[in-house]
Amino acid sequence: MTRKKAKTAGSPTRPNLITDRALERTGFQEAAPYGPRYDLRTDFVMAYGVDPGIVERLKRWIQAGYVPHVMTGVAWGGYQDYLDGKVDGRKHWDEGQVNAAGKPIMHGARVPYMVPAVSFSDYLQTGIKRAIDAGAVAVHLEEPEFWADAGFSEAFKREWRIYYNEPWRRPDASCDAQYRASKLKYYLYQRALDRLCSAMKEYALTKYGRTVRFYVPTHSLINYTQWRLVSPEASLIDLPGVDGYIAQVWTGTARTHNTYRGVTKERTFETAFLEYGIMQELVRGTGRRMWFLADPVEDNPRHDWNDYRKNYLCTLVAQLLHPGVHHYEVSPWPNRVFNGRFPHGSKDAKPIPPDYATILGVVFNQLRDMDQPDVRWPETTEGVGVLLADSGMFQRANPAFTEGVTKDASDPTRPTRREVRMWSAFYGLALPPLKHGVPIRPVQLDNVARFPGYLADYSVLLLSYEFIKPLSPGIHLALAQWVQRGGALVYVGADTDPFGNVREWWNQPPQDYNAPSEHLFETLGLARKPRQGAHKSAKGLVIVERKHPAHFTRSPATAKRLMTLLGRAVEHTGRQLIERNHLLLHRGPYVIAACLDESVGRDPLVLKGRFVNLFDADLSILNEVTVPPNGRAFLLDLNAVRGDPPIALASTGRIETWKPTKRCLTYTTTSIKDVTVSTRLLLPAKPKSVVVAGKPCEDTTWDAASKTLLIRHAGGTGPTGLKVGW
Repeated sequence: MTRKKAKTAGSPTRPNLITDRALERTGFQEAAPYGPRYDLRTDFVMAYGVDPGIVERLKRWIQAGYVPHVMTGVAWGGYQDYLDGKVDGRKHWDEGQVNAAGKPIMHGARVPYMVPAVSFSDYLQTGIKRAIDAGAVAVHLEEPEFWADAGFSEAFKREWRIYYNEPWRRPDASCDAQYRASKLKYYLYQRALDRLCSAMKEYALTKYGRTVRFYVPTHSLINYTQWRLVSPEASLIDLPGVDGYIAQVWTGTARTHNTYRGVTKERTFETAFLEYGIMQELVRGTGRRMWFLADPVEDNPRHDWNDYRKNYLCTLVAQLLHPGVHHYEVSPWPNRVFNGRFPHGSKDAKPIPPDYATILGVVFNQLRDMDQPDVRWPETTEGVGVLLADSGMFQRANPAFTEGVTKDASDPTRPTRREVRMWSAFYGLALPPLKHGVPIRPVQLDNVARFPGYLADYSVLLLSYEFIKPLSPGIHLALAQWVQRGGALVYVGADTDPFGNVREWWNQPPQDYNAPSEHLFETLGLARKPRQGAHKSAKGLVIVERKHPAHFTRSPATAKRLMTLLGRAVEHTGRQLIERNHLLLHRGPYVIAACLDESVGRDPLVLKGRFVNLFDADLSILNEVTVPPNGRAFLLDLNAVRGDPPIALASTGRIETWKPTKRCLTYTTTSIKDVTVSTRLLLPAKPKSVVVAGKPCEDTTWDAASKTLLIRHAGGTGPTGLKVGW
């Protein structure tokens, strides 16, 4: 059992639901004007868009008590005035992204994905200035995305000539051309964000004497790579004008199919766990802010509420299992959540179920209390990571699917074309440990050389250059130092990836390595092409497995082989690999649990104690919680709560004021309009009276064993006064 200390103070022994909005722990984004049905009572709001209407929209949200942020798209949006030439007299439709067939890549009708030319960045400044003038204290420039299949527009050809000082080459002409095209796409959005953030910070300081923060809401590196997009993920850390990120992980990204033990299907929880993990690691040790996003519905409107709820809880628990982040975007587009009817277009379409709405309110409020310094993973193998790099996005379009592949899965050293498309190389390394109860973290390889001590929390790392590449030789120096101080590195790969031959630092004079792994092994003090097996490197261990990592997705036997390799690596660190069918985290007084299917057993996870079930609209008290395989739990452990009552344990409403005395408690709440508020209080004695909005409350339940009171009442965005006497 281990205990880690977070860097910021929290309240490990009692819930703290009364927080200052200036902390900006929770927020949401919304394009619609203010509405009480989707006023979530979080700390901040991101009013969407930088059109002239943003002035009034932002003003109304400020009046509702929110810290004002603004969000807009940086790769697409309602920018037709720029495209049609109404801004500078020149049409800019040639700046849209185009695929090999000459077809524009569109986000919507007359909304192309953009090649971010300098003129486009300058155009965006006009709208951002409008948002700053309206009072925005932070601006979010979302989704800097360049499709891997793009690279054929006239604007991109111009940028190629400027960047490489050579004639444009078709990206699909060779692996080298595709890799270079992707590196250029990566650079272009880094350039755009650098220009925008730096210029607009200067504007705010010069005109108003205040600092405006800039954030980049972005999908995870895992999702962008699997979905075949290029975006400057880790490189934004080098930009002083970028203050942080929002991790855009939700049901729509996490339900993307992957393969494990030969079965391809949705694994929403596991994929979300890995996605949030790489986003946590992206900012760890940098001082940059990260908000985790989850969506109570998703972009696909054809699912029903049961599907939305199940998958939302998967993503919520997945994010809570990463205690390094305690800021959250609780919902994108809450207007569609609380006013929408699903499945969209069906005669059976229904509004949000009342109990789900109540649960969402509870979750939104409890998320403000996740800055907990005491974190425990009971009886768990910690410190295991799988290395990822932004370069994985550079080899996700043709000819990646035709070169270096095998027709069937009989060759353990090469992937099939389908496995390349499914990005099975990554999941072959990540899913077996996760499915066996190891909270494996995707680790940002690009940060290894950027931040000294970045790998200090890890004792075992898995690495393959069959689907990523190191962008600098300094990465290998940092890895070698980590290994030689006692770390265990499992390297998986047969050097069959054709992208190993692209023009990069390892094969350009004076270097003459045939693959980046050769430089890594030589830096570790090994032969350039070491045999398969275990090798000592000072105090550390290097295990070489000459197979393609996609091989470990093909069957139960291949997944077991990876776990055998991992077990040997863990033993080198003086521990035994603990395999089980669940993940269990204690985060202050909160218990977060997930029981896994396709795992080492089918027994449920049974937790005993005294808990508040935060996934129940009645906030029920449970002495025993059974979590079945493919089930999850979010609990408040009453036995871990310390302090004198009264204590607000959980509530659908935001507690705005709190005034306890020896004989009574008076407090006020605000909440989402038309959503029933459930609140559970820990009291010193059985209540004699409960008054809500000046009237006796009939909907109360006293639990004598736990000395807790459940109060249920109608909610609204205006303050509701309550008084409890005992």
